[in-house]
Amino acid sequence: MDVAHEISLLVEEIQRLGSKNASGQTSVKFGVLFNDDRCANIFEALVGTLKAAKKRKVISFQSELLLQGVHDDVDIVLLQE
Repeated sequence: MDVAHEISLLVEEIQRLGSKNASGQTSVKFGVLFNDDRCANIFEALVGTLKAAKKRKVISFQSELLLQGVHDDVDIVLLQE
């Protein structure tokens, strides 16, 4: 799978699992995304896809690195719907 396709799938999953924040942007907690069975089946390397999407300014999150458990409460914010 190419990166652009994986990022588009990630956007779909964030829209499916997330909710609108106060700014009207869709956001989801990393733990929700990481622990979702459908996401686990789609993404071989979820963190890698998140980093690629952040680099392309599709999403935003406050941490440099995302680790299961430690960063479950980090918001992943969708910048491009």
